Amino acid sequence: MKEKIRNLLEDALPLVDFDSEFLFSELDSLGVTTILMLLSDEFGIKMESTDATPKNLKTLDSIVSLVEKKLSEK
Repeated sequence: MKEKIRNLLEDALPLVDFDSEFLFSELDSLGVTTILMLLSDEFGIKMESTDATPKNLKTLDSIVSLVEKKLSEK
């Protein structure tokens, strides 16, 4: 799942370093919105504005954890 998410996000946001330990600091509001929309569409999960936290978007692993959590709640 991690590679699928990486490929999806790298295609949409090619200038973002998804290996960064501080991924959230590299994102502007459009980048954050893009990530939430792509994940919502790709995995059929509902992403809320409250999901757009530095903790949830700190690293690629934290994004994967967020998706897995949302899928388990579905």
